[in-house]
Amino acid sequence: MTTSPAPGASADVPIRKAASVLMLREAADGFEVFIQHRVSTMDFAAGMVVYPGGRVDAQDGQAVSEGKLDGAPLAEHAQQWKHTSVHAEGPEQSQYLAGEILAAARREVFEETGLLLDPGQLHPWANWVTPAGFPRRFDTYFFVAALRADQDPRHQTTEAVVSKWVSPVALFASLERGEVKMMRPTQRTLLDAMERGSIEQIISSKPVISSVHPDPKDSQSGNAVRSTEQHFNS
Repeated sequence: MTTSPAPGASADVPIRKAASVLMLREAADGFEVFIQHRVSTMDFAAGMVVYPGGRVDAQDGQAVSEGKLDGAPLAEHAQQWKHTSVHAEGPEQSQYLAGEILAAARREVFEETGLLLDPGQLHPWANWVTPAGFPRRFDTYFFVAALRADQDPRHQTTEAVVSKWVSPVALFASLERGEVKMMRPTQRTLLDAMERGSIEQIISSKPVISSVHPDPKDSQSGNAVRSTEQHFNS
């Protein structure tokens, strides 16, 4: 999910599960989304605008096993992820895998912003898989989360130079002017949220999600993604 495959990159690169969260809050003209501008020296997504998130680690599975996600709607999440690798090991394992991803989303948001989201605030939104031929590959699960007025994420990660709230319209205007860079999954997931209109409609939509396997030859580095038909190659 970088702009182009690295020369000589192997198709055997392992695919790591990851989680990313579109945190949303109400604004006068609709809603705002919390973004980060990645450090330009990072190995992955260098200099890109991203959402808080990161890889699924062993501690996330431990959180599920220890019951730290009590009350989380894991059966519903597993159902929404039914057309992704969450179901690769069968339906019996799907709730556990859905729990791992949910735990990773909460942990990464907490580590990067200081905000611990309630499990029930995180709603499955999209799944994008890095194509073969890239030096790093991720099976990334995107969530949307509506924040309460008393929830205030901060910038506290060394992987980004700044973290802030922004209007989606203003963000895409900056992209069009070449002031920022965004990967296709970042663009598409936010555009899909904008198409719903309001935060209430976003959170209540509960989509059944299919994995997106984008064409590595189709560069996303310049302009905003504008159509599902053009850029979803599932």
